[in-house]
Amino acid sequence: MTCQIVWFKRDLRWQDHAALAHAAARGPVRCIYIVEPGYWQLNDTALQHFEFIRESLQALNSHLQTLGGCVEIHTGEAVEVFDRLLKETSFTEIHSHEETGNAWTYARDLQVKTWCETHRIPWHEYAQFGVVRRLKNRNQWQAAWEQHMHAPQEKPKAIHFASKVNSLPISMQAPAHLKHNPLHRQRGGRPLALAVLRSFLNARSLGYRGGISSPLSAPDACSRLSAYLAYGCISMREVVQMTRAYIEELPPQASRHRAGLQAFMSRLYWHCHFIQKLESEPEIEWQNMHRGYDGLREESFNEAFFEALKNAQTGWPMVDASVVMLRETGWLNFRMRAMLVSVAAYPLWLHWQPFGEWLATQFLDYEPGIHWSQLQMQSGTTGINTTRVYNPIKQAQDHDPQGLFVRRWLPAMRNVPDSWLFEPWKMPDNVRQSTGTDAASSVQIHTPLVDLSSATRSAKERLHALRKNDKVRAGKKAVIDKHASRKTFSTRRTSTKSQAASSQMGFDF
Repeated sequence: MTCQIVWFKRDLRWQDHAALAHAAARGPVRCIYIVEPGYWQLNDTALQHFEFIRESLQALNSHLQTLGGCVEIHTGEAVEVFDRLLKETSFTEIHSHEETGNAWTYARDLQVKTWCETHRIPWHEYAQFGVVRRLKNRNQWQAAWEQHMHAPQEKPKAIHFASKVNSLPISMQAPAHLKHNPLHRQRGGRPLALAVLRSFLNARSLGYRGGISSPLSAPDACSRLSAYLAYGCISMREVVQMTRAYIEELPPQASRHRAGLQAFMSRLYWHCHFIQKLESEPEIEWQNMHRGYDGLREESFNEAFFEALKNAQTGWPMVDASVVMLRETGWLNFRMRAMLVSVAAYPLWLHWQPFGEWLATQFLDYEPGIHWSQLQMQSGTTGINTTRVYNPIKQAQDHDPQGLFVRRWLPAMRNVPDSWLFEPWKMPDNVRQSTGTDAASSVQIHTPLVDLSSATRSAKERLHALRKNDKVRAGKKAVIDKHASRKTFSTRRTSTKSQAASSQMGFDF
């Protein structure tokens, strides 16, 4: 019996799944997921990513079992797996969603494309987000995004499975070398994604505006959908349509609730806007978006600074507390993400690429298109964005004025008086003794790696001097033409401040 192959990648759901719907309409299906050893050797992968995928596949498999099918787990490089499957059964077509991933997945897809052409097997790819493959002109992008989000959701009328139902849980062993699986991270699966979305729409979005900047309020005020969108447990179109429907049903007096959801909608748009950058120019994963910035930081990477940052030992409490929270939960709100990149890029003068690989392993919601675009924007190498430099002391004063966040994640800070909390290295000796943070104590207060003011000033001078270069200025137009937003914001009222906030690091929503 011939069949259709549905290849699940970063689309681990059954609702609004174009590949499954179209394959089911053409005949019996085999649903597969491939554990690719080469992928899990990459520097931007972590155990938390693998485990989140495993949990999401378990939820998918449980649902397919109720329909009489299952998702098959295959291990090996994609072309090898398809070779084996072709020998086992006669499949006529492959269906999957488009993937805007890293350079490895891009190369893998090219290999699969060649394999399909060689074996004369059609491979149908369907849009996953509001991202346009082979986009010729950025002016066309906004209309395409809206068209995708307004289109009906794709779901099969019925599914005939070619493979026998497997009543057992899926078997999926993580590679032994993978590390980092935070105890307090979010768990995967479509049912959890829907529960998180509903709790946000019904209640938590009331605190969205004004609540997402502080690391204290952000864990509840943010939607917390970013990981579920990154692995496709829920589709972007589902989220957009449910949010718009919810806004329409709000009573006139619910102005705060409406404002929160409208601000959330703007970030859903920006989500796809940034992924489009990587789709249009895959090279921004490893080279500067504006090539005039080549050599800016690459040759002066300070490994000692990098290790101190990774180990939460920069000496700036807000930075170190953010690193610890990220390490323990796999998540951090957008402003603290932006602050981490800013500190790395400016006072510590670290090149964005190796720092970005480590950061990808820390983010459960790592989305390559957003990640690399945002790292370059925050590091000043796009050539088209305003320089954003976050002072970690001011960020602490503004968003953690009582030191609750710092004290929660940095036990050494718990006895430090408020007046010294964000600059503890300035404490007089008698205060250090009274707090148990003096030289005789096992509790260590780190001195900042550099003088924040002078190091930041020097970094900005170096960047701005380069921006004045005639060749660098001349190259700016090409970047604008290829990547800049054409968004008019005509469909909603969005303040300039809100638009700027939408463009900051992380897109944790």
